[in-house]
Amino acid sequence: MCGIALIHGPGPDRAAFRQMIGSLAPRGEVEETLLTDRLLAGTQRLRIVDAEHAVQPFTSADGRWVLCYNGEVFNYRMLQAELAGLGHRLRTDSDTEVVLEAFLEWGAGAVSRLRGEFAFALADTAADRVYLARDPLGVKPLYWSRRDGCLHVASEIKALTGLGAPVSEVPPGHHGWAEGAWALAGCPDAATAPALEPYLDLLRLGDGQPRVEDADEAAKLVRAALEDSIRVRVDTDLTVGVILSGGLDSSLALMHVREMHPDCVAFTIGAPASEDLAYARRLTADLGVPHEVIEVRPRDIRLADIREAIRLGELTEYGDIINEVVSVPLFRRIHQMGIKVVLSGDGSDELFGGYPMYFRASPEQARRLFLHKIRNLCRTELQRLDRASMGHGTELRVPFLDLSLVELAMRLPRAFKQRDGQDKWILREAFADLLPDYIRRRPKDMMSYSSGLHERARLFKPLYPRLYRSFGYGLLEPMRRDFDTVLERSGHDLDRAIADSAARPDYTLAERARDLAGAARWNAVLGVRERIPGRLCPRLDEGPDDLGRPLVRRGAVRLAARVVVPPAAADRLHH
Repeated sequence: MCGIALIHGPGPDRAAFRQMIGSLAPRGEVEETLLTDRLLAGTQRLRIVDAEHAVQPFTSADGRWVLCYNGEVFNYRMLQAELAGLGHRLRTDSDTEVVLEAFLEWGAGAVSRLRGEFAFALADTAADRVYLARDPLGVKPLYWSRRDGCLHVASEIKALTGLGAPVSEVPPGHHGWAEGAWALAGCPDAATAPALEPYLDLLRLGDGQPRVEDADEAAKLVRAALEDSIRVRVDTDLTVGVILSGGLDSSLALMHVREMHPDCVAFTIGAPASEDLAYARRLTADLGVPHEVIEVRPRDIRLADIREAIRLGELTEYGDIINEVVSVPLFRRIHQMGIKVVLSGDGSDELFGGYPMYFRASPEQARRLFLHKIRNLCRTELQRLDRASMGHGTELRVPFLDLSLVELAMRLPRAFKQRDGQDKWILREAFADLLPDYIRRRPKDMMSYSSGLHERARLFKPLYPRLYRSFGYGLLEPMRRDFDTVLERSGHDLDRAIADSAARPDYTLAERARDLAGAARWNAVLGVRERIPGRLCPRLDEGPDDLGRPLVRRGAVRLAARVVVPPAAADRLHH
């Protein structure tokens, strides 16, 4: 894994390049660059696969091609053998070289052969052009901008904001060439836009493939696909960490990692006595897995923590920023312990119906909604995870978002994803013999809620947009209302929600005021709770959510948690 930066064109600005590559320093251990009159390329490399020889930017044997690559290709050994059989003489044992040689053998078709999480820029110095590509789900980020006739490419938005020019994202599952037309005298910057096209359309996943109508068959297929996905992601000599909330998805990840790669350790963050800590401690004790707990008291979250989460995450939705506030101290501890590779259970909710929205829409709308949420993971959950992990020199792998598992999930009927009021039914069914009953029956809850830290981070929400703009991230897009909120207000009509979000991206002043009042009220409750030893963090049975609406229930799940306040404390609150 790396942070990559590249400028291509006439007279590239070396000072701008230094700023770009310097801003990505936390993503790697060693800075590597290649500088010419028309190409400035560099990486901040986190050395994992063939650490000594996979030096970047990686050049072809004849010097024509220059690769800046971020990611992991999990089937690289299979491709390596195939390429060797075709006559390629490989100089390293790295997936970096395999990506380059695969392109030289199969051209743009190579990306469809790569199983993994990747983003890269490949400069053809002879033809004066750059090829850009990003993995199907957008696990790894890639952005571009243009200024002074040059193409600028980087792994993060912050590396491009200093240009003062609009920033664009390479969409997930897209690839294409940025031709060297900008080298012509008087060529407008608009001509430098890369000609990107999809090699995989996320909004059509599963189309034309047979549906899996038998529940037993579906359970077997889901189990086999997830086990295989985890297996290829723990193929390393390094200690593997697992982000463990004690929920269904992360517990499955840990249980499989323990069997496939015993040199592992679990990490859990939460407020003292929060639900996540209780479930995670029980599971790690049962499994005999080392467990690192990061306890954060709600009152310890300050404005500086909010600012850092926004700076690091570059996120546009409020809920994602709150989750980033929780993620930063988690990955800080992982980095301090020297762990470079970590797995998480993220993505499962979007595949198997972990949210009530999927079951409040019509069947046709629900399928479109599943695909819409998957398509946008690159700018929500996956972006949060990438910035939090790589911002602390850690590579995070997401086994639930292996393309084969995602495609399988889109072939399953909605009835397999919720049954008898239980979300992610088919996933629970597939591993019923493996899961402890207390994990199998635990209802879904949001990360920041179950960690006990949501309400404190929520208190600072009115400041989010100003902080976001102060970092220049508006050059890509403005902050937006949480899409789940817009969708609910739109009656779970996806088209209406998309149109409404585009017409009015952010919350109104009235909505902000109502939300701040609710946050202040619950933080007052939290203040009392923190002085009562031995109590679980709040679960709110009734009362307003973030925007003053009645709480939305997820079957047996509540979006906030129960507050159990002793009479004496209740009297103090009342007065």
